[in-house]
Amino acid sequence: MITPGPEALVRDHTVYSCVMGSRAFGLATEGSDTDRRGVFLAPTPLFWRFEKPPTHVEGPAPEQFSWELERFCELALRANPNVLECLHSPLVDHADAVGRELLALRGAFLSRQAHQTFVRYAAGQRRKLEADVRRYGAPRWKHAMHLLRLLASCLDLLRTGALTIEVGAAREELLAVKRGEVPWAEVEHRMNRLTERNDEAVRDSPLPPEPDRARVEDFLVRTRRASASWPDGC
Repeated sequence: MITPGPEALVRDHTVYSCVMGSRAFGLATEGSDTDRRGVFLAPTPLFWRFEKPPTHVEGPAPEQFSWELERFCELALRANPNVLECLHSPLVDHADAVGRELLALRGAFLSRQAHQTFVRYAAGQRRKLEADVRRYGAPRWKHAMHLLRLLASCLDLLRTGALTIEVGAAREELLAVKRGEVPWAEVEHRMNRLTERNDEAVRDSPLPPEPDRARVEDFLVRTRRASASWPDGC
């Protein structure tokens, strides 16, 4: 069996792919990039060797990034914001049988852990924005917009139990932040308010305390077993 290269794994074994970034969030403007994210299933025989398949691949197209299925599931179970949002993108490019089962499992990955990971990630991004304000007198407004979007998305998730990444009616308000039309003090106020509301919402959230790890692992094991019998392991 010839070991496929990273690009071949993405080309031949992608089970799910979608558009992410501003286009998925409903925040695209003229000139916005098209960010593509995906999940590929490395054939099981590749794991029997000393050199394992990559956990992720950048490319081959510009603005394209893919995770191997197991790594994707691990990150989703930890409530990684980027991975959970990928799984809930409204702009799905491709989903084969494995990909459709992965999508059907979206609820199994969701838990109150999202409060910690989303808010912690937002706090890290905020520190970078504050450093920019001290150094340059202004933050990177696009990043400030996405931080507000992330906090609002987490709040909606904690309150409803469902992750919706399209910003809907908040589009123009967020784009005003991106254009630098909202004073930094007001942006900080909004961040503080959203963080406080997230802290309150997690206490009564309909989400379970932990994700359904057993259900996800069952899916992964069945999928690995099936790929072990593919002709020529590829």
